[in-house]
Amino acid sequence: MPIAQQMQDMVKGSSMIRKMFEEGLRLRKEFGDDNVFDYSLGNPDVPPPQMVKETLLELINSPDISHGYMPNPGFPHVRQAIADYLNQEYNTRLNTELIVVTVGAAGALNDSLRALLDPGDEILVPSPYFVGYNQYAFVAGGVLKPVKSLPDFHLDLEAIENAVTDKTKVMLINSPNNPTGVVYTAQELKALGEVLERTGAKYGNRIYLISDEPYRKIAYDVDVPSVFDAYPHTIVLTSYSKELSLAGERIGYLAVSPEADDAELVAQAAGVANTMMYVNAPALFQQVIGKLQGVTVDTAIYRRRRDMLCEGLKDAGYEFDIPQGAFYLFPKSPIENDVKFMEVLHKENILAVPGTGFHGPGHFRLSYAIPDKTIENSIAGFKRAIQSI
Repeated sequence: MPIAQQMQDMVKGSSMIRKMFEEGLRLRKEFGDDNVFDYSLGNPDVPPPQMVKETLLELINSPDISHGYMPNPGFPHVRQAIADYLNQEYNTRLNTELIVVTVGAAGALNDSLRALLDPGDEILVPSPYFVGYNQYAFVAGGVLKPVKSLPDFHLDLEAIENAVTDKTKVMLINSPNNPTGVVYTAQELKALGEVLERTGAKYGNRIYLISDEPYRKIAYDVDVPSVFDAYPHTIVLTSYSKELSLAGERIGYLAVSPEADDAELVAQAAGVANTMMYVNAPALFQQVIGKLQGVTVDTAIYRRRRDMLCEGLKDAGYEFDIPQGAFYLFPKSPIENDVKFMEVLHKENILAVPGTGFHGPGHFRLSYAIPDKTIENSIAGFKRAIQSI
């Protein structure tokens, strides 16, 4: 084959989510949009706030708009706006030198891992976890090492401590979590910080905690605690894909805690990685988000859909924990083989992603970033599917 062996393996293991999304496009052509129920892709359909459009128009018509290159980490005034907002939100001391504006949260994670890892270094991640983490570890030359979570999907601190080795350089968490919807508590984050401090000292490594937070603003009746309060050696990364429904615009950032070891050096390395991979984040949307700190979509829409879906599936006989955040439900599969159960749902034109793809076998993921009518019209199919087996 003309492509590299390592890329052959990556192609074979390419995302189940995207495959299901493409299958949805095919089914819509065959059966019509109203007869296909696609829960596969977390693609926000809630409209961006009106302020996004107003800010875009204001910038486009402004003589001060810039479409040119800027410093590696992004426009200084945008990074200052982000730092000011985070300092107010989290009572920290961030400055522009600790902020890198990135091509979405994916870009922020790639930059962070490239800044911290040498080839073969380990990244611990609680499972289930977002499928893209395998690819980001691959790009950075790291080794992704899953650590099983507790039955309620909260952190198994004992398992994490036992998984740390002399090669562990990063602990990667995601809260609110994709695919489970779990939000980690302040107490367990503080305990995680103690584990990382203790095990890092044991092996003579500084273990960095990377907190992937694109769903931070989408939470229901719970506070999403700051990891900056839990552990000093922390990088927070996020995007505006979910909180502003700007997934296709690819804009986000990373912020290195001012209390971290070599904080400015880590941020500089991430900025260099940003340049290597993308040159810079999109100039126009850097300037847009610089004016929209703290603005969020109407999360009540996601709450309503969560409640609709949970009520319908509970009545049908499915088992699950009610998600505290994000826009995903992670029910148990009625049969042990979750991939096989996806085939059963497929016969009802319901597209979901098997938990196996998230290193969470025996479950499946449903994204409720979809129209209300899709949820309403699919419940009968979910009932038929579980009754059939």
